[in-house]
Amino acid sequence: MDAVVKFTSQSQGRDRIFRSTQYACALSIYLLRNKPDRKDLVARLKSLENNLSAGRKLLRLGNAANSIVAAKQTMQLSDRVLGLCLTVANINRALYFICDNVVWARNVGLIRSIDKERWSINASRYYLFSLVMNLTRDLYVILQLMQQKGRDNRLKSQHLSDCPEVAEAVIPELDALIFLLLETLRSEPTVALDTVKNICDLFIPLDTLGIYKSSAGAVGFCGLISSLIGIITLAQPTLRIKP
Repeated sequence: MDAVVKFTSQSQGRDRIFRSTQYACALSIYLLRNKPDRKDLVARLKSLENNLSAGRKLLRLGNAANSIVAAKQTMQLSDRVLGLCLTVANINRALYFICDNVVWARNVGLIRSIDKERWSINASRYYLFSLVMNLTRDLYVILQLMQQKGRDNRLKSQHLSDCPEVAEAVIPELDALIFLLLETLRSEPTVALDTVKNICDLFIPLDTLGIYKSSAGAVGFCGLISSLIGIITLAQPTLRIKP
């Protein structure tokens, strides 16, 4: 119970719960779209989805400052490739939050003299750039881990060099790369979870920008999976990728 209270007391925790519910509603609406006897339920789900989306925009106020601070910190990383990917990702995330805040202000009537559609598109673009850089970081980390595991495997195989048949069985020619990738992801769940989360999130701005159109069900499913991973990594910090 204490863990639930601690989780829901965080703004990130509440946002991820709302996000999961929002995309669960979107997925349910898609699955029930062709059932006439469920029209009332679909209407209620649409209303809930819209209210959750609006509420989440309010929760995200001020997140741009957090992203700017994060960008300053990642600039100090000794690994330049990692630092570049994370810094660019955080800067784009900050720009996304700024655009998102402007859209929220327009929705509630605080600002009227702006093009809401243009700001929404810009928000999606910055969100997409941020995800691309995060995925680049994931790929970079995976490649490093694969290289390290490959070196370890070669050291182990040297002890089997007196038995060619065994060595050939341990390191097959065609499946070695796939096996190494799967073994790396299995042994590093933090990287695997972050990669899956970013891939799922990628479908949302791609669909919004019209770059790769997906069905509402696919977007809802990807958003739900990403949100559930976000809840898991927030509840269990040991599963969160660092830095």
